[in-house]
Amino acid sequence: MEIKEIKVLLVDDHAIVRWGINTLIEKKPGFIVCGEAGSLAEAYQKVEALKPDIVLLDLKLPDGDGATGCRQIKKILPQTKIIILTAYADDLLLLETIKAGADGYLLKNIDSKAIVSAIENVALGIPILDPAMVGKVMNVVRIKSEFEEELTAQERNILDLIGLGKTNKEIAEELFIAEKTVRNYVSKIMKKIDVTNRTEAALYWSKQKSLK
Repeated sequence: MEIKEIKVLLVDDHAIVRWGINTLIEKKPGFIVCGEAGSLAEAYQKVEALKPDIVLLDLKLPDGDGATGCRQIKKILPQTKIIILTAYADDLLLLETIKAGADGYLLKNIDSKAIVSAIENVALGIPILDPAMVGKVMNVVRIKSEFEEELTAQERNILDLIGLGKTNKEIAEELFIAEKTVRNYVSKIMKKIDVTNRTEAALYWSKQKSLK
């Protein structure tokens, strides 16, 4: 799948940070910074008006945190992808953003090329997690193995594909089943493993596989 243009909204309360990221992103052909915001309230207005493909969202803002921002932005524009870009590796807030629907998590000290690559991957539907955050997130993700129902072989196959960033349509094509059937499987899987979105499911499955 080729991305022709990616509209990015920058949300950070430090103007110098927005300027630096703006300069970096617009060096990449096809990437457009469509707007900037210094608070959640301003971000909500910009999301509604500009319809960005990606929102780069600071974890801590003057009027709220990243989890609050994720939930509201997803209500305003559900198809928008959200990447948390932060200087803080706060375990609990990071987990809350996962549950709120964030699609990527990067620390601000990440390599500049990695930021651009992460934006492109998230736009393609591939969840991104900064390597430095993996251990922290996994330490607080609840794994209720003693209460979980056993996953079927097909459910495990679907979880593997979710972990690769595949959409329901792509999973259906790969497994030769109807897209509606995939949606039903995904809903059942999420109930079994006690998660609320695909990013949580991918993280859960990655953890389970690492324990084997």
